[in-house]
Amino acid sequence: MNKEELTLKELIAMGVGGMVGGGIFSVLGLSVGLAGHAAPIAFLIGGVIAVLTGYSYSKLGLKYHSDGGSFTYLEKTFKNKNFAAIGGWLLLVGYIGTLSLYSYTFGAYGAAMAGNTKHLILLQHFLASFVILVFLGINLYGIKAAGRTELLIVIVKVVILLLFACLGIFFVKGNYLFPVFNKSSTNLFMGAALIFVAYEGFELIPNSVNEMENPAKNLPKSIMISISITLIIYLLVSLVAVGNLTPAKISQFKEYALAEAARPFLGAAGFTLIGLGALLSTASAINATLFGTARLGMVMAQEEDLPKIFSFKERTKNIPWVSLTVITILTLLFVNIADLALISSFASSTFLLIFILINFSAIKLKAQIKISPIYPLLGLCFSLLSWIVLLFYLWQTNRRGFVLLGAFYFSIIIAELLFSERRVIFLFRKRKK
Repeated sequence: MNKEELTLKELIAMGVGGMVGGGIFSVLGLSVGLAGHAAPIAFLIGGVIAVLTGYSYSKLGLKYHSDGGSFTYLEKTFKNKNFAAIGGWLLLVGYIGTLSLYSYTFGAYGAAMAGNTKHLILLQHFLASFVILVFLGINLYGIKAAGRTELLIVIVKVVILLLFACLGIFFVKGNYLFPVFNKSSTNLFMGAALIFVAYEGFELIPNSVNEMENPAKNLPKSIMISISITLIIYLLVSLVAVGNLTPAKISQFKEYALAEAARPFLGAAGFTLIGLGALLSTASAINATLFGTARLGMVMAQEEDLPKIFSFKERTKNIPWVSLTVITILTLLFVNIADLALISSFASSTFLLIFILINFSAIKLKAQIKISPIYPLLGLCFSLLSWIVLLFYLWQTNRRGFVLLGAFYFSIIIAELLFSERRVIFLFRKRKK
């Protein structure tokens, strides 16, 4: 066995680390606020969609051994290169959305741990901006966490969440949990759609198909096991949170409800423990996501699906500094002008769209990847239903957010059509040469 190959354990850590990257620390309050006592069921619905889509990813990953992952699968599916490129742009901005969510969460927990302050909101924005700038500097200098360090961070944050769940389950109050469906079924699906970003991350595993040990066995196993571990963690954590906090408390501390849920049975130490877990988790997720997203931008530019400037690298190091800088600037803008609901909606909506496209790819390529169409069809239908419900939620509760989301996607389409090296706007320049 090549020592450089990723083992099953490392692949599972990659998947769990990607999913439990900070989302659960911030979106829990949003889910409970919408789904009420049925918040664990909302996380279960998200997990089912992730499992079905994960199956499509495993089959596509085994057929097309490529570090391009989702982008490559879309290129194989659609003859129209514009459509595949738009999917790539969607993936890119989806990761910017998750970077914004992680930064926002870091700022919210950091400000909350600072205690009562007259400038809480200002401190939150400062910390959210500061952490993304810190990791921009780290990535520009080429310093990145070693694999063992990342694995250690994943273990620590999972242990913190499991400790919270295992201790908190003994303090759950029955009257806080029942009736299970204390809100409408529409609210349940809205809650599931809004927090779907918490399952983003497992799709990164197929990107490492060329570096893993025994892909035929370990690729599908690592995806399914990592989703299953994450789902169990989310179910336990959401159950304990609902069982320890009243709806009023969850609404009051929505942005850091998970830390507040630890107070009833662990006191101030519990709040601090979860707060530290959130800071650690989001920091590592920001570093890994920024590192990977910048390189996705570089690869897309090299394949003429982004302006060529995104492929520019520092002379002595393999660092895509333009891609890193642009992604950071966009993240800073987004995290400072949007609220938690809008950031989560944008990230969840974008990855639901990506998963719709991936499941469609699996259906269209079913003969090549040897897959029964029933599973990707179910994944596509559930993803599409969740996406429609999410749009309905935004239309009902945040008309401005709905318009902004539409503007984001319209801008992506226009950007691809105008700035791709294949487009008509560049033909004159090429002919002139």
